Amino acid sequence: MNFDEIYSTYSSKIFRICLGYFNDEDLAKDITQETFISVWEYLPKFEKRSSVGTWIYKIATNKCLRQIQKEKSHTKTELPINLKYVESNFEQEEKLSKLHQYISELPELEKLIITLSLEGVPQENIAEIIGISHINVRVKFHRIKAKLTKKFN
Repeated sequence: MNFDEIYSTYSSKIFRICLGYFNDEDLAKDITQETFISVWEYLPKFEKRSSVGTWIYKIATNKCLRQIQKEKSHTKTELPINLKYVESNFEQEEKLSKLHQYISELPELEKLIITLSLEGVPQENIAEIIGISHINVRVKFHRIKAKLTKKFN
């Protein structure tokens, strides 16, 4: 697979994963771009010990986690919620926005599991990416689903 094929296959998936972490489109775009800069840089050295997708997801999640660490080390002032402009009037978009918000509030490991699951990454690959057993991923996935369902209700 060449870089163009990799980018066209994975860029939107990586963007959605990043969006799940931050619930901020601009930051998600930046982290996605940084991910593919690393992919471009290290593609010739890719050893194929895992699938290309697993490798890219791991790069993206590491970039997201580093960004979270960076943000935690800087104090940040957020705008009051009533100042944010919400363009969507459609119920479906509103639900999707809430889902991204709820996902962004999850602990890091849970956020990673659910965003990779939403992208269709098999649980076996998720286990490999985050370094826990497949059974543990399954249990955590069901608990996360229950937690998100509870928030929606």
